[in-house]
Amino acid sequence: MTGAKRKKRNVLWRKMHTPHREDIKQWCKRRLPILEWAPQYNLKENLLPDTVSGVMLAVQQVTQGLSFAMLSSVHPVFGLYGSLFPAIIYAVFGMGRHVATGTFGLTSLISANAVERLVPQSSRNLTTQNYSSVLGLSEFELQRIGVAAAVSFLGGVIQLVMFVLQLGSATFLLTEPVISAMTTGAATHVVTSQVKYLLGIKMPYISGPLGFFYIYAYVFENIKSVQLEALLLSLLSIIVLVLVKELNEQFKRKIKVVLPVDLVLIIAASFACYCTNMENTYGLEVVGHIPSGIPPPRAPPMNILSAVLTEAFGVALVGYVASLALAQGSAKKFKYSVDDNQEFLAHGLSNVIPSFLFCIPSAAAMGRTAGLYSTGSKTQVACLISCIFILIVIYAIGPLLYWLPMCVLASIIVVGLKGMLIQFRDLKKYWNVDKIDWGIWISTYIFTICFAANVGLLFGVVCTIAIVLGRFPRAKTLSITDMKEMELKVKTEMHDNTENWPPSKRTNVKVFPGGLKTGSNVRSLSVTPGRMETSQQIKIISINNPLVFLNAKKFSADLMKIILKDSDSSQPLDDVSKCEQNTLLSSLSNGNCNEEASQPCSREKCSLVLNCSGLTFFDYTGVSTLAELYLDCKSRSVDMFLANCTESLIKAMTNYGDLDTEKPIFFDSVPAAISIIQSNKNWSKASDHSEV
Repeated sequence: MTGAKRKKRNVLWRKMHTPHREDIKQWCKRRLPILEWAPQYNLKENLLPDTVSGVMLAVQQVTQGLSFAMLSSVHPVFGLYGSLFPAIIYAVFGMGRHVATGTFGLTSLISANAVERLVPQSSRNLTTQNYSSVLGLSEFELQRIGVAAAVSFLGGVIQLVMFVLQLGSATFLLTEPVISAMTTGAATHVVTSQVKYLLGIKMPYISGPLGFFYIYAYVFENIKSVQLEALLLSLLSIIVLVLVKELNEQFKRKIKVVLPVDLVLIIAASFACYCTNMENTYGLEVVGHIPSGIPPPRAPPMNILSAVLTEAFGVALVGYVASLALAQGSAKKFKYSVDDNQEFLAHGLSNVIPSFLFCIPSAAAMGRTAGLYSTGSKTQVACLISCIFILIVIYAIGPLLYWLPMCVLASIIVVGLKGMLIQFRDLKKYWNVDKIDWGIWISTYIFTICFAANVGLLFGVVCTIAIVLGRFPRAKTLSITDMKEMELKVKTEMHDNTENWPPSKRTNVKVFPGGLKTGSNVRSLSVTPGRMETSQQIKIISINNPLVFLNAKKFSADLMKIILKDSDSSQPLDDVSKCEQNTLLSSLSNGNCNEEASQPCSREKCSLVLNCSGLTFFDYTGVSTLAELYLDCKSRSVDMFLANCTESLIKAMTNYGDLDTEKPIFFDSVPAAISIIQSNKNWSKASDHSEV
């Protein structure tokens, strides 16, 4: 018997610890997002827009790859590789369906610091005569790409370690003003790096603290050496690009295919430069020889990893933050979700694997992502299609780019950064919503352009945390409202509105009293009208603490969980109540979920009243969270109202924009909001219809 029991116990243990096929399938879908969306891909509806987007994206990838490779102080051909391999890997592992991964200006600037420090230009004369068997390039060029690949490898390893440690949950510290200021500062750095090409000035490599100002000081000191031909060609290119892109944006609904002005400009400029021999006649700098083909893989030099540790951390942090912001914006725009930790995995692999294929550090870029939006891209298939055209360029068209003027290439890069540079317009919004966030934006931007993007990002995060920690102790605590008094107020208000109604149409107001749980900052009660042909449920949620970047994400998730809670009668009450047992939301029903209170808004007409009496202060992230919740509820046909709001909150919500101002959403009290809801014309029409 003992042996039989032991055998039975072993069988049960194996069953408990052996992963089921469904669990393995779910794990694969979670770690390989392409398995989630690829089987559902609609060829008829999505292939054409994805193909058009892929062609336009390929043009951007090629131009930015060439330019950002030179920005990284390596040969331009390595930028083409950096536009190809990371995009393929991210399409498999990434969750942002409209995110274009490839070369990125800021990560190129960071890696250039390591390249210029370890393989300076002065060492070129020592190695220029030694050519390798790799694409016929010199040993000097291979040493430089080796350093850049080492930065990419170590940066990717750091991102993979962050994925293993599940540090994606800490991304709530990266507030929107901090990310906006950092990316705007990064765009300013990239524009500054292109000034020498726009003006045709020969300039030594300048970096380090205040290097931004030293570059412009050098330009003004050598203003007489500006090439007039390069300047005029740059201005003409920028004017043409801006005008055509604006026309494409205005008429994109009337025309099915936008004009690929970048491609047209590259072809026209290269042809004109070839016919007029501008390189020799005017001394105009051109891209130069682009070897064709892809060399065999080679491991980056591991002996210099300790020397590039600082740059690797900058690439890992800055690249991830910029890419995550684009992925989250894409998910918000097209209504899908993004796992912050999965993005660590995707970008880590997009840096580690391509480092063995002569690639510079990669990340997502706003210009390319915005291009996918404007051309109607549907999925990552657009990025995969762009990779096909990049391969064609690498093997066939690359040598023809020899005559492309660098000033034209720089003009394309600068115009492509328009989306990041116009984030200066957000300053007005931050000033109107929260002046402290406005100050954080300004200071983060200044630190970014004075020092580096990773320094500016770190300063912005530390500054934000310090300010919140300083504001929390001074926050007012919420006095507990007498629930009997609230019930009396609601019943009185409801009685005034329904006393003349027929008995069958009068409303029964049910208030579920109870105590607040320790650590809660939101409480809820439900007001459910009596059974009618068209019923309406009113959910009242009280916010008891400040709403800032520290708790905004959790607040939004938990609030939506209560609104959309499953009302299946077969679900045990214990399981239902678990959804409310968290640090942000708690029911006023002593931990139990009432059957009527748990009915989802999606199955019946529902109204949501947020009691903001305990919302003592907020920041821009908190206001944007409330506004997004309002728009989300509106898309679900749920009416959302805010009661007991301070004047500052009303002003901030109004200045944020995108809110429906045709009907009132702010009320002096909860009973006033309920009174308006009950006297709504739509409800009256539904009541008359039920009478008939």
